[in-house]
Amino acid sequence: MTIAATNLTIPTRKPRTYLAEDFKVENWETIQPYFEELKARDINSVEELEKWMADRSELESVLSEDLGWRYIRMTCDTQNEETTKAFQYFVSEIEPKIAPLDHELNLKLMHSPYEPALEREKYRIYLRGVERALEIFREKNIPLSTEISTKQQQYAAITGAMTVTLDGEEMTLQRAADRLKRTDRAVREEAWRTVQERRFEEHEKLDNLFDELLKLRHQVALNADFNNFRDYMFAAMGRFDYTPQDCFDFHTSIKETIVPLLTKIDEERKEELGVEELRPWDLDVDPKGRTPLEPFKTGDELLKKTVNVFYKLDPFLGDCLATMREMGHLDLESRKGKAPGGYNYPLDEIGVPFIFMNATSSLRDVITMLHEGGHAVHSFLTRDLRLNAAKHPPSEVAELASMSMELISMDYWGTFFEDEDELKRAKRTHLESVLETFPWVATVDKFQHWIYEHPEQTQEERHTEWVNIFETFNHKIVSWKGIEKYKPFMWQKQLHIYEVPFYYIEYAMAQLGAIAVWKNYKENPADGLASYKRALSLGYTVSIGEVYEAAGIKFDFSTAYIKSLVDFVKEEMAKI
Repeated sequence: MTIAATNLTIPTRKPRTYLAEDFKVENWETIQPYFEELKARDINSVEELEKWMADRSELESVLSEDLGWRYIRMTCDTQNEETTKAFQYFVSEIEPKIAPLDHELNLKLMHSPYEPALEREKYRIYLRGVERALEIFREKNIPLSTEISTKQQQYAAITGAMTVTLDGEEMTLQRAADRLKRTDRAVREEAWRTVQERRFEEHEKLDNLFDELLKLRHQVALNADFNNFRDYMFAAMGRFDYTPQDCFDFHTSIKETIVPLLTKIDEERKEELGVEELRPWDLDVDPKGRTPLEPFKTGDELLKKTVNVFYKLDPFLGDCLATMREMGHLDLESRKGKAPGGYNYPLDEIGVPFIFMNATSSLRDVITMLHEGGHAVHSFLTRDLRLNAAKHPPSEVAELASMSMELISMDYWGTFFEDEDELKRAKRTHLESVLETFPWVATVDKFQHWIYEHPEQTQEERHTEWVNIFETFNHKIVSWKGIEKYKPFMWQKQLHIYEVPFYYIEYAMAQLGAIAVWKNYKENPADGLASYKRALSLGYTVSIGEVYEAAGIKFDFSTAYIKSLVDFVKEEMAKI
């Protein structure tokens, strides 16, 4: 059944009140006068201070959206020199000039005699973020940040260029990975080995690139008077609500509550497959020997079905994706030269984000689309917040939006799977992957803590530590006999380690929250959905704990809480 959009209004950019309506980011000379005016403006009342803050926010929105489009165009075609140069120009020629002026504007705000008169409840989250930015800012880190951004691009270029040839067809690694769902074990093994070998060809280049990033990041931390980059990033990411020790405790809880359950699932898989040894290429295939699920054939079909799911869930949610479709704010299909991964990029001025992914036709692609769709809804719900900073909550909140959408939409997956058995299979597969999120996140997060606590590490030490951590959390009965050479480099496929360091533990925290949102939704769909939307609409105007409270859940990752939610997932799986 197709559900059409009703009364769909395509958003237009709100009238600017500070920048000229025809202003475009061309070079630094076009931007500088606005920063200089903000720096020099006389402020003689709290109302004038609030107007100054709003004008600054408008400038930030315009610059953020311009950078966003440059990034989007570059990732859509990493081989296009023109779009790559446009992005690099902003990173190397504009951002470094913004940083010191941004610092001066922060000082102007906090030193204003009218700052104490600002409504504390309204601005407390924003002001504490400004205070933290002032604490960690060092002008000598500006060129280092530029160099880091440039090197991070190299990772996307290296991985985006990776292809393999199977059965005479050249394809992306994402498309090749679809073969891991084939029932023919030999086909799966060939695909797995071919993909790993292609990655292995670049392992030295990627190791050397990471050495350079590690050195630069550690220097940034030292310059800002931190002992290591981990501690610097906890401050830079505004982690006011938890500590590194909380992360270590979370790792332990995952090891104690979830790893044994997943080991049992692997043992059942091995028995169902009837194999002597469970191998890495046996983990994605249906253990009952059924052919891979194919919920769609093209990117257009994926989008059409997802829009319908969203409309069935809630008219507002459907309108969000339908609007993006009308505006051309999606690039969904995998192709050569396209950067790997997927994202929802907020576009702050227009308030309509862009979804990028590499769909091939799998269940995983459906989950990715629902996930990024959840982020997109979050962007729509926060687009009218006055300050730009409020539209960018921390990842613990942002990922709650996306992961919850994966689960609360499950009642309407019949749009993708008309056959009841396939629908049940898709749901069970996804719930298993939800559980698998936790050990993988713990692996990546624990590894990153070790990396930055040991900045003088050798590559060999790094490889050894990765294997130790990997084996603590993942697939304990899987045999790597004869393919051991690939395991030390598995971390290199995780783009977060290269491009957004320490952005990962949030996935596990938010996954817990998402299960709790889903539990509420199952108990009372109307109230559960209303609480979800209400929480997201807060953006970053309140703390993480307060957002979770608005959603009717807890920001808690204790062993007892994890166990209670995992038990709920087990109960739901038993019903399927």
